[in-house]
Amino acid sequence: MRFHKYQALGNDYLVLQAGGGEPAPEVVRAVCDRHLGIGADGVLVEDVPPDGGPPPDGGLALRILNPDGSEAEKSGNGLRIFARYLWDQGRVGVEPFAVATRGGPVRCQVRDAGRMVFVEMGVASFDAAAIPVAGPRREVVDEEIEARGERLRFTAVSVGNPHCVVFVDAPTPELARRLGPKLETHPTFPRRTNVQFVRVVDRGHVEMQVWERGAGYTLASGSSACAAAAASVRLGLCDAEVTVAMPGGELAVGVGADFAVTMLGPVRKVAEGTLADELLGEVGPRAGTER
Repeated sequence: MRFHKYQALGNDYLVLQAGGGEPAPEVVRAVCDRHLGIGADGVLVEDVPPDGGPPPDGGLALRILNPDGSEAEKSGNGLRIFARYLWDQGRVGVEPFAVATRGGPVRCQVRDAGRMVFVEMGVASFDAAAIPVAGPRREVVDEEIEARGERLRFTAVSVGNPHCVVFVDAPTPELARRLGPKLETHPTFPRRTNVQFVRVVDRGHVEMQVWERGAGYTLASGSSACAAAAASVRLGLCDAEVTVAMPGGELAVGVGADFAVTMLGPVRKVAEGTLADELLGEVGPRAGTER
């Protein structure tokens, strides 16, 4: 099975070429392992219908698999990486193009000779039913939640996948690792959630640490950056153009009047090669599942 590895602000993914079927969860866990496999924050697979034709609505479709084998509805960094992969394969050019995800359609555009990718991520929602968040239907804005005996204020956001944005005075890796797992699996979030610990620097800048659903602590997350920017604008803390700083680097996020969110950030290619039969054989007789 061929792979291509890319990183976007230190968030790294393996793109598996279409035709091998969707990899089984145990294969995803094996190849993402940083000691026993290649190492990655997830796997990207082009979503091809069983008959091998284009998706029903035409264009391109993507499935995003977390390193624990679960599926993510959307990933900002993953989408930028997929767009760059398509660029490298000569399948897209300078014009914007659509990609269908389980979290809704997006539009991507590769810029600066492949070094930067712009993504229209869709409309951010604070609706409890859309995220989802337990309890009555409402906008989940500046509510209280408890984790490890600490009471926190959070705003929940969907940008096609769920987010819990917690504003703090000092976001640190230690804080993300300590409270992130508890918030990810908190009963408030029936499908689990991504967690952001955010400090507003000024009206155009925030800094953030991320605990990612299904992946754990990560250096950057594109959808998390979009969620953090949308929450900051919704609470009146930031203006419409927000630079989101994470340990892996910065993303430029735009939040429209209707909370349509855009993102611009870098992508770099790391490697390409073939997954060894020995690795795949250790996790089972098949490298994927047929659909």
